[in-house]
Amino acid sequence: MEQIHSPEDVKRLDDKETEALCRELREFLIENVSHTGGHLASNLGVVELTVALHRVFDTWRDRLVFDVGHQCYIHKILTGRKDTFGTLRSFQGVAGFPKPAESEHDAFIAGHASTSVSVALGMARARTIRGEHYSVVAVLGDGALTGGLAYEGLNDAGESGEPLIVVLNDNGMSITENVGGIASHLARQRVKPQYFEFKKTYRRIMGVIPGGKRIYRVTHRVKTAVKKALWPCSMFEDMGFTYLGPVDGHDIKKLTYLLQWARQINTTVLIHVRTVKGKGYPFAEEHPNEFHGISRFQIETGEPICASGKSFSGVFGETMLKLAEKDPRVCAVTAAMQSGTGLDEFSSRYPKRFFDVGIAEGHATAMCAGMAKQGLLPVFAVYSSFLQRAYDMLLHDVAISGLHVVFAVDRAGLVGEDGETHQGAFDASFLAQVPGMTVLCPASYGELSSMLEYALFECSGPVAVRYPRGCEGNYRGKWGRGTHAVLRRGKDITLAGYGVMVNELTEAAELLEAEGISAEVLKLDSIAPLDYDAVLDCALRTGRLLVAEESIQEGSVGMRIGAEAAKRGICLKNFALKNLGNVFIPHGSVPELLAMCGLNGKGIAETAGEMCHDR
Repeated sequence: MEQIHSPEDVKRLDDKETEALCRELREFLIENVSHTGGHLASNLGVVELTVALHRVFDTWRDRLVFDVGHQCYIHKILTGRKDTFGTLRSFQGVAGFPKPAESEHDAFIAGHASTSVSVALGMARARTIRGEHYSVVAVLGDGALTGGLAYEGLNDAGESGEPLIVVLNDNGMSITENVGGIASHLARQRVKPQYFEFKKTYRRIMGVIPGGKRIYRVTHRVKTAVKKALWPCSMFEDMGFTYLGPVDGHDIKKLTYLLQWARQINTTVLIHVRTVKGKGYPFAEEHPNEFHGISRFQIETGEPICASGKSFSGVFGETMLKLAEKDPRVCAVTAAMQSGTGLDEFSSRYPKRFFDVGIAEGHATAMCAGMAKQGLLPVFAVYSSFLQRAYDMLLHDVAISGLHVVFAVDRAGLVGEDGETHQGAFDASFLAQVPGMTVLCPASYGELSSMLEYALFECSGPVAVRYPRGCEGNYRGKWGRGTHAVLRRGKDITLAGYGVMVNELTEAAELLEAEGISAEVLKLDSIAPLDYDAVLDCALRTGRLLVAEESIQEGSVGMRIGAEAAKRGICLKNFALKNLGNVFIPHGSVPELLAMCGLNGKGIAETAGEMCHDR
């Protein structure tokens, strides 16, 4: 690794040196991620594949498009970010996902699944239209094939005829079984260098001899018919791809050769690569899901350095168990996030009422609509940033019919180290726009349990219960089943917010008190419908209103309150919005990001103090 400063250095290594590089990369990856946390298992599985890609392609010019982007660490290390890799996912450090603003070698930002083929096809078409010459490669994980968008991209790409390479990284999901000894033999033959050399020679000869092209077409049809009879995995060829593989994803020599061949034949190619998730680190190989996204850990034992305690996700899972025991209609749905959303125990205890649909949030939402229509009580546990993918189904399939589907919106607000693609900055705005939608915002574990039960058994129509990643703060109160609660009385300014933001508001009020400013803290329990009367009554009493929230500004609660005040002709002494603005928030710890946005107690107090001194 000491010799590697750019991808050009990788190309100069021989096969033996390249294998040594792969070993060192694994050691480097384990050592660094043990200190920073991150996506370990998926990156350990693509070491050889990534090195092979850089042996064949020039990523400053050729376009390498990752799906999801979890598996881009080796790519980053090989493209000039080795020396700064210790800052992975830290504030202003190396991002955990591909980021074009960070390096010209990162072709496209990625954080959500199933998009790579569509993006890559767009790039290939742009290349053709502009008459340029470069390769386009999409790296698609087998898990992404649970998302419908992947098939939309594959279907169009296969039919397009555009020179495009799709690398299918199969690290667990069985796509189709090869049947029988003949099929296994064919699989071995298809990845041998002699096979490709024969194909190239045969195609070249048939292209120049009289009648050769016609003979080639006939023999190709016969070969295809025989192959389909013996080789069931022809879905991709039916779509129009030249299918290569399956190949051992840890055989660097074969991978390099296959990628070179795929580039040479200049057509739409799919390379089926089989890898082992967590390869080279026993704990990750044995428990790949636990090492998918992991916090800092001890290399010797694989144990986390800071054991995870109670969390909003965990409380959600516990509450779901109690509610399912209470009513047999209660079902839990997730989109490939069983553990992340706290549903492991539910899936074990109520397997017939638990549904993991894969990376398919749109399908999950529409399915919940069907379940609700027929009398069940479905709860869709989904990360805020992933719920964005189901907005159409939320409107069309759930809300128009007023169906009673409960959305448990996890990771609402800032999530930290995963950055722009994962911050839950939009749901507070877009959920409130949905007619008939109820949006509840617990600020503590106790409130989450109470609101979830209320959402299931006392509400009608679509309901969202939104809560953050991680733990509750100093506020540990219980829900009084109202739309709001005044946590602290004051006479100079009203500080309003919802969810765990009330902890920052309370801290700000204490800081202001030290300056002789009396601040009222108003906790909003429901942001749709929003109790405008309660908010404006408080604001009129103090004369000043500051609304703080981990949301984008457009469509925010603060903007809605301001519009309602203007509509009623209410004029306050001062009014301010504190939110995430209209920008995408980068990666960093949540406290660092709150400080950056002025949304921590100190930042809120500073703005409130200026408002009170501006008489």
